[in-house]
Amino acid sequence: MTSLGSAPTGRATNRPIGVGVVGLSAAGGWGAGAHLPAMVAADGFELRGLVGSTDESARAASRRYGAPSYASVEQLAASDDVDLVVITVKTPSHRDLVRSTTAARKPVFCEWPFAVDHSDAVELAASAAGVATFVGLQGRSSPHFRWLRDLVAAGYVGELLSVTVSSTVTEWGGPVSEGSLYTLDRDQGGSMLGIGFGHAIDPVLMVVGELVDVVATTATRHPRVPLGGTGRLVPMTSVDQIAVSGTLPGGAVLSAHQRGGTASGPGFWLRIDGSRGTLEATARNHPHIAPVTVRGALGGHPLTELTLPAAYDEFPRLAGSHLHTLAHAYARIGHQLRGGATEIPDFAHAVTRHRLLDAITESAATGRRIFL
Repeated sequence: MTSLGSAPTGRATNRPIGVGVVGLSAAGGWGAGAHLPAMVAADGFELRGLVGSTDESARAASRRYGAPSYASVEQLAASDDVDLVVITVKTPSHRDLVRSTTAARKPVFCEWPFAVDHSDAVELAASAAGVATFVGLQGRSSPHFRWLRDLVAAGYVGELLSVTVSSTVTEWGGPVSEGSLYTLDRDQGGSMLGIGFGHAIDPVLMVVGELVDVVATTATRHPRVPLGGTGRLVPMTSVDQIAVSGTLPGGAVLSAHQRGGTASGPGFWLRIDGSRGTLEATARNHPHIAPVTVRGALGGHPLTELTLPAAYDEFPRLAGSHLHTLAHAYARIGHQLRGGATEIPDFAHAVTRHRLLDAITESAATGRRIFL
């Protein structure tokens, strides 16, 4: 049993929440490099078990992190020491792991993409009825996106007229590692549509509202990509260009373009135009992990940078790091598990987001407007 430490957050803590992590590796990875330190920052969590990809990797992780390893997720979820199961493995493995955890009626946090497709998401969410669930769309916990949501709701831009999103990644066209080959397959749930676009559009829709309908065009402009360090090219069926247009509640129009395999580097840009003013948000990388800059303008004046109110950021010392939004997510998970308000996207929200992704695929294949 390993304490994940205490962070100077200024909040009183109760009994630590016992965490079991599926996919925790001594060799690193997102579980070790993001989830564990984010729990430390959030405070009030304790690592009490893990499941590795093999017996050998589980033993190595157990030695490194000082927590017992379990032979299966069923055994981990059944342990009285574990209050929350965190699933940090690749998307194609989520189905069985989530079902095993929800069968034990144990709260579960599953990484995004949640499922392979919308129907899979519906089934998994149904299996979790009555269980506290969380999904790894931590962009919704970003201080800047929560602030943008409140600015729009308070009327900063006036009546919403249009929303424009541009998201660019070097993946899905650039070199790929052996361990990431599954992301090239459009049918495995970890493609650019799910990861790149899903993470980019989700916090935007938190700010401006869910789309009512969608028209989409997609393309695969890199049908073969380099397998890093080998000199070989491997096939890719994932789309690497996604252009979306849709209507928001109230009639405003949203347009979004997700680009993959770009030579000029990654980036994110959001512009919200209204009858009274404009808001703009930019990030140098995926907006759920990279620092976000907000600019605003009223009454035709030039855009100027706006300063985030301190009340939105519980972890200013993490600002600029990949842990910033995830630490805010864990703080809210802890709050909810101790009886507080629900603020983290759950499996039902994951179903909504997967419905949008499937609608984009359907619209691109048929040329029709799809109503959500």
